[in-house]
Amino acid sequence: MAKGERVYVALGSNVGDRAAHLASARNRLATLPGTRVVATSRVEETAPIGPVPQGAFLNQMVLLETTLEPRALLGHLHAIESERGRERQAGVRWGPRTLDLDIVRYGDRSVREPDLTIPHPELPHRDFWLREMAELDAASEPARG
Repeated sequence: MAKGERVYVALGSNVGDRAAHLASARNRLATLPGTRVVATSRVEETAPIGPVPQGAFLNQMVLLETTLEPRALLGHLHAIESERGRERQAGVRWGPRTLDLDIVRYGDRSVREPDLTIPHPELPHRDFWLREMAELDAASEPARG
């Protein structure tokens, strides 16, 4: 595989077998064309964000290296969500979901499109994402010696 961009993808689930949804997503991400999983953060439970009453989330961050363009990667992420029973409802934001996959960072790129913003606009407001990214950075640095 040609060397690709380093991409941080956030995984979240708060409906059904949350751990199984995350495990399935990790496995599917590893099968995407031109993509390899570099590192995964630990899984952590967080309180839901937003006005809709719902259960706690399991969250995890995955560091990928991919040759997929951001729009193509987003299409694959939405397909993986659908495979796990995610139904997107128009006008419902931050509601309960079987699986939520977000592109948090895509190399040094900035994307501003109606349904795709990179870096993810919520990144500064989600301490758990920042912790998970730091964990991935530490795990993926080459040994020095």
